[in-house]
Amino acid sequence: MWSSYARLFRYVGPFVGLLIGAIVLMVVSAGLDAFTLVLLIPFLQSLFGIEILGGADMSSLEVLLDGWFGSWIRSGDPLDALRNVCLLVLAALGIKNLALYGARLLTVYVQEHVERHIRDDVYGHLQYLPLSFFGRMKVGQLITRVLNDTREARTVITFALTDVLRQAVTAVTYVVFLLLMSWQLTLVALVTGPLVAVGLSPILRRLKGSYGKAFQQRGELVSVAQETMSGIRLVKSFGAEEHERIRFSESSRRYARRMVRANALSQAAGPISETLSSLIALVLIWIGANMVLGTGTLSAAVFISFVTMAVRLVSPVKALAQFPAKMQLSIAAAERFFEVLDSQAEPRREPGEEPMDAPRESIRFHDVDFEYEPGRPVLRGIDFEARPGEVVALVGPSGAGKSTLVDLLPRFIDPTGGRITMDGRDLKDFPLGSLRSLFGVVSQETVIFHDTVRANISYGEERDEDDIWAAIRAANAEEFIRDLPNGVDTLLGDRGVRLSGGQRQRVGIARAILRDPPLLILDEATSSLDTESEQLIQAALNRLLRGRTVFVIAHRLSTISGADRILALEDGRLVESGTHDELHAAGGLYRRLSDLQFASPAPPVVEPDPT
Repeated sequence: MWSSYARLFRYVGPFVGLLIGAIVLMVVSAGLDAFTLVLLIPFLQSLFGIEILGGADMSSLEVLLDGWFGSWIRSGDPLDALRNVCLLVLAALGIKNLALYGARLLTVYVQEHVERHIRDDVYGHLQYLPLSFFGRMKVGQLITRVLNDTREARTVITFALTDVLRQAVTAVTYVVFLLLMSWQLTLVALVTGPLVAVGLSPILRRLKGSYGKAFQQRGELVSVAQETMSGIRLVKSFGAEEHERIRFSESSRRYARRMVRANALSQAAGPISETLSSLIALVLIWIGANMVLGTGTLSAAVFISFVTMAVRLVSPVKALAQFPAKMQLSIAAAERFFEVLDSQAEPRREPGEEPMDAPRESIRFHDVDFEYEPGRPVLRGIDFEARPGEVVALVGPSGAGKSTLVDLLPRFIDPTGGRITMDGRDLKDFPLGSLRSLFGVVSQETVIFHDTVRANISYGEERDEDDIWAAIRAANAEEFIRDLPNGVDTLLGDRGVRLSGGQRQRVGIARAILRDPPLLILDEATSSLDTESEQLIQAALNRLLRGRTVFVIAHRLSTISGADRILALEDGRLVESGTHDELHAAGGLYRRLSDLQFASPAPPVVEPDPT
């Protein structure tokens, strides 16, 4: 737990100067707050006609007050003395509140920027985590950790800076003044004070675990909402609105139950600490009353001021006692996003890293194995060579390992056995950013951001207008883009909602053409499209393929009959390799897939209902 505290407080480093300024203002505010209570002594003395700050048996605090303000507040007329005391109180309150406002303003600035830095670090680190991490985590859980958990975790800093620090300074200041009034009563308070911490310790031990479970359930709740909204078309087509409402409601109910349990523990800290603090105050009143009425070692005015300040001390002591309980919430949240920050990231592209040259000889798979989970192989013994400019097609039944194989090329994943080389050099020896700069990817589900056409096509870089339009024309996308309300500056909406499937695909192809990669991966790029869209996209792809080494995954075997090499995969193994004619003549897996796809069974006969 302490390591989590330390990691969080590292984010305060850039703001130490502001923090010191806030502490100074808090000390001023706390001192003046205690001073206004001390002025009760001359106030009561003037009110009841007692000699103000006089006599040989004055407490240490009265001696100090007499030295600082005696000549101003001591007056023959009690009303004049009372007026002067009130003016002092008013001046002290005004300066105190100005100092408190300044301190809070500085701490608000610090807390917001600390949260921003944490949030930026978590999100930035996510960008460099491997795809395998995202395969293990739900999107909703990640969003919760970036946005909600970072905000919850700032409480450990926010509460410490804006409340605990102020309350601690106030408590210390009060204790100093209490010592000056009566060291005996103050000693009693300091001895009995730890009872509050002892009373709260059982609660604190359970709080972090409760909040951790609650935050996990909140992530599940966000995941349900994210999945439903992303798949709203499917929900409506199946009439599953009520099913999704119930699913969300159940997740929401579980989250609420977890939070009630955690907050029940947290809220118990307040009454327990207040009860114990009040018990301590009553003990002080009893002992102090004996000192005034019994031994006469304490004046009534000083005793009343002492009790008033001691009662006011309950509030900062209560806040300090609750601090560990509230911190369990922050630490539980912090440990969730620290899990993200502690995940092993991919190497970052170094500034000035030069792009790589296209392969001159070949890309070679050397007896490559891969498994996502130990003991469950996805690829086994894959061995083949792709020469520059070749079109290599991958075919096979679902689950054969085609997508996994192409993911190995830009090192989205790494082989668990064997190796992959480019011009004889292991892919792991190349800088990751430079290696990926060689690849363009066009998949079945083209990713479109909620941005303009221009920003989607020139994604991640600034490009000339002429280059963008050249890519648009090459992708057969010029006609529909010019028809958009603002042309290339039209916002496409969430996931490209303004475009049809074929139009989104052509924007993705224009993006790949503009990047001009020497290596290209086409993953089901023309599936699930109508005939007209497929023809337009196929024509655009033919332009994109020229002069590149291409790896194509296709279910429609008609689109890859002209490939230089066709690899047939089954159960993670490469079972056939050759041209369309060679594999068709061999009568193996490729022939069976081809016959199934191009077979034309007679349409089913619909018999009339005899009833």
